Amino acid sequence: MHTPARRPLLAATALTAVAALGLTACGSTAKDAAASADGKGGAEVVLRVPDPGNSGFLAKGKKDGSLDRALAAVHAKVVWTGSAGPFAPAAQALNADQLDVAQGSITSAVAALAQKPGFKLFAQSAPDEAGEGILVKNGSPITKVEDLVGRKVAVSQGGTSEYLLLKALQKNGIPADRVQRVYLRADQTSGVFNSGQVDAWATWATFSVPAIANTGAHFLVNGKAVGSDNYAVWAVRSAFAEKHPEVLKAFYGYLHENGAKEKADPAAYLNVFTDAGPTAVTPAEQQVAVDFGRQRAVDAPITAADTARFDVVAAFYAEQGVTKSKVDVAPHLIDVDSLAGAAG
Repeated sequence: MHTPARRPLLAATALTAVAALGLTACGSTAKDAAASADGKGGAEVVLRVPDPGNSGFLAKGKKDGSLDRALAAVHAKVVWTGSAGPFAPAAQALNADQLDVAQGSITSAVAALAQKPGFKLFAQSAPDEAGEGILVKNGSPITKVEDLVGRKVAVSQGGTSEYLLLKALQKNGIPADRVQRVYLRADQTSGVFNSGQVDAWATWATFSVPAIANTGAHFLVNGKAVGSDNYAVWAVRSAFAEKHPEVLKAFYGYLHENGAKEKADPAAYLNVFTDAGPTAVTPAEQQVAVDFGRQRAVDAPITAADTARFDVVAAFYAEQGVTKSKVDVAPHLIDVDSLAGAAG
């Protein structure tokens, strides 16, 4: 998110603002799930996945049981844990053995890999050129990137949001310190933006869709305009990938097949559980979400060309001081096509 992405309205499409995973498993249930995930609790392997919310193909897979059926072929089942949201807390959960897979952006993954990661990346989808970017309000005096000089821009530290702003500034030859970055959690930014406490907001589809549909905002520049390399990526807990490659391959196959179905008909994957309440996508939001959804890529294996673009992101983050040094992403990648088992 990505989520995330990571999916942008494919897997991270819940269109709900979540800031942390809030993992719900506890006591003996959590211990049993962890044991099964490590192959110690019986024949059936548990794959712990962030709850997808109310929209997207994973939400549909939860509702109709299709993901469980896909995993049953490799003697596994899904346990929905917490909520899909920003990758930073998901990376912490992966490292703490509280989660097995999660989606985010390559930008947030690079920031997490700069720490002591306990995860690897196994799938990617090309940057969301339409759904991410820098938002300003309709009627704003900010009409070009140069107008951001001396202004306040809301960003989430170290991930998609900060990356988009820094890319836009670099492309237009503007020193980063000439724009004030206001660090906020993504799910806490809408009210600050709407009240005028910041002048612009760098964000992704989960938050840009309701902002555009409901609050009279538009993109000053989108991902395409800034030349974004911000792939959506799927991460897996390293120990899980080592012990259960056939389950990981089956899960990837499900992502690829059902992501393609959602891209072909995004409207069919909105409001999977309910069309009312805070998690529902409103009619106005649906129009924007469908437009963005049709333009998004489908999860695929990570190729050498993708890896090269990941390396560009890592170099950019080091250059901009987001990471202390350049992160070598390549050792943290999995070739999902080479995994054992036949799935998808």
